[in-house]
Amino acid sequence: MTRPVGIVVPAYRPDADQLGPYLRALDDRLDPTVIRVELDAPEPGLRERLTPLPAPVEVAVADSRRGKGAAITAGFEAVVDRVSVLGFADADGSTPADSFAAVVDRVLDGADLAAGSRRHPDADVRAHQTFARRRLGDGFAWLARRFLDEPLYDYQCGAKALTADTWRRVRPHLYEGGFAWDIELVAVASAFDRRIVEVPVQWEDHPDSTVSTVDTTLRLARALVTSRHRARLLREDRLHQLVASQRRPGPALIERLAAADAADPTEAD
Repeated sequence: MTRPVGIVVPAYRPDADQLGPYLRALDDRLDPTVIRVELDAPEPGLRERLTPLPAPVEVAVADSRRGKGAAITAGFEAVVDRVSVLGFADADGSTPADSFAAVVDRVLDGADLAAGSRRHPDADVRAHQTFARRRLGDGFAWLARRFLDEPLYDYQCGAKALTADTWRRVRPHLYEGGFAWDIELVAVASAFDRRIVEVPVQWEDHPDSTVSTVDTTLRLARALVTSRHRARLLREDRLHQLVASQRRPGPALIERLAAADAADPTEAD
């Protein structure tokens, strides 16, 4: 029986030999209503190499790299009215389908947002990151736990799920378009007192990641500050309201995506 789940897979120039089997595994394990691949700047012939794909798979193609958060947001917006649960998984399959299903199941069982975790004590890490990436990641997670109101072991794992209702509540308050999107999602959901659970996952690092370690870490650090600020604004913190009164915020991510789509619609099939 098909479950009311929509899965988004953000993919920037993915390996077709990894992505195709992963999409089929997600379909076999979760039997979702839809799997939406948000494909950014694909190499020529990639879509053809992915076929055949299961019936629930849709592929949306953008000519340029939008960023992880922008791609997931575009995918969520495309499928939210068809499902009751939304989830996203990284295209490299770092979180196997069985483990990703455990994240989705926590939302089906009553959580508002479930965050997969590579750093949870019960996580099963099969292949570690390089020493530098691991140390930077551990340090960032330690800092984030002390900076944000929602204490997690891991804010950046590419396996999360949430209710469609939670998505509708938080989406006007998300601004980050890149890898910091996860942080803001958790911070804003927490500000609305949504029930957030952390789920240990099986995980395997893929060394061909497109993430730039130092640059991304600096961006994440800045995002901690802005995400905390936006969350505190939603909680009507007077100090943060005073700070906000001196600034004019730009458009939210969904507004920027809507404007970009009107100018240059994303191709989907």
